[in-house]
Amino acid sequence: MAQVLEFKLPDLGEGLTEAEIVRWLVEVGDVVAIDQPVVEVETAKAMVEVPCPYGGVVTARFGEEGTELPVGSPLLTVAVGAPASDAGADAETETEGSGNVLVGYGTGAPPARRRRVRRLAADVVTSVADAPAPVPAPATAETGGRGGGPVPVISPLVRRLARENGLELRELTGSGRDGLILRADVEQALRAAATQEATAQEATLLPPAALPSTTLPPATLSTPAAMTTPTTPTTDGVTRTPLRGIRGAVADKLSRSRREIPDATCWVDADATELMRARAAMNAAGGPKISVLALLARICTAALARFPELNSTVDMEAREIVRFDRIHLGFAAQTERGLVVPVVRDAHVRSTEALSAELARLTESARTGTLTPGDLTGGTFTLNNYGVFGVDGSTPIINHPEAAMLGVGRIVPKPWVHEGELAVRQVVQLSLTFDHRACDGGTAGGFLRYVADCVEQPAVLLRTL
Repeated sequence: MAQVLEFKLPDLGEGLTEAEIVRWLVEVGDVVAIDQPVVEVETAKAMVEVPCPYGGVVTARFGEEGTELPVGSPLLTVAVGAPASDAGADAETETEGSGNVLVGYGTGAPPARRRRVRRLAADVVTSVADAPAPVPAPATAETGGRGGGPVPVISPLVRRLARENGLELRELTGSGRDGLILRADVEQALRAAATQEATAQEATLLPPAALPSTTLPPATLSTPAAMTTPTTPTTDGVTRTPLRGIRGAVADKLSRSRREIPDATCWVDADATELMRARAAMNAAGGPKISVLALLARICTAALARFPELNSTVDMEAREIVRFDRIHLGFAAQTERGLVVPVVRDAHVRSTEALSAELARLTESARTGTLTPGDLTGGTFTLNNYGVFGVDGSTPIINHPEAAMLGVGRIVPKPWVHEGELAVRQVVQLSLTFDHRACDGGTAGGFLRYVADCVEQPAVLLRTL
């Protein structure tokens, strides 16, 4: 006889107690394999796909899309197969659960013991719901593209992902069994295409003096419409958007920052012409491309080494300023799902090239909604590029519980006195918002002046290498 197992929303770590169902990846009656993703959920930290540790037939789902569930509540039930001694079975599957729920997360209980069973999906469904079992769709032959023959794709989600991003499946080599194209293959191809496009765009840049306007690599990230927070229109002309998930977490953190931190802001204009020339020279020398954001991140780590008071937090319960020896550098990224701050771990020991690579990786993960809770926590200082919005200045809100945030406006040609003469130079406004409990204005001003000096004369950084 089939056994019906209940799969509950697992503990997603980082103190998270609830998650919102964004999209179901399976229907009732679907046959699922062990560790197959069954639902996409959004927590206050990130969007994640939750795999089911059981293999069998889905008999029930709990919660509609948009529903918020607490950890430990039922997600779905799965009917697993009959014992191996049953006759008439012709498909072999491992059931009883894999013990795995999410990479990096635990199930909250020891992995269930595995035993091999033999079953027919039809027998399972009949014994549970007296309904015919669905048969997985055969590999679908896509039309069009280069060459003929079938394309080994089973999942409609994989086909849709490729179609929405204009990716030709015939050009991919699947990593699955018998060349089956998996979702990971499509996502890897999309990442490679995005990297090639970014490289091509950088290669076409004019010398900085000839640019009409220069901004840092975009931190404005787009996500599918299905990931956005649903709104509720009303008859009185008012639209209500629930503050939950990432947007709710951001609202709570920003409110807490304004409520608890006595912040102050100082700013300065800097001539970034030499920094842009230095970047162009580095990229012309070959090797991986260096982003402007990576150069600014490198400058931040050097400045924090000189002014460690800003790489800290204030513990009011203990009435202590807690200073960190390691720099975990966050950078603000705006997505349609809300503001996120991915964190570059141990930024102080990374080269400029390594910083550029890690910033690109985290930016891509933010774009696709695959940042883990670990990617979004533990920052000690934040770099905020709001110049991408076409603005010069801002007074950033500190990313609680950190002690400071450096804001960077757009880099744009402006009249500037250079070597005693009026010239057109690439100018950027830098602003520093700091916790006045952690340091005084002299420290904050010294930090910001050092950052500006490095922007204007990149050779200053050689002293810290």
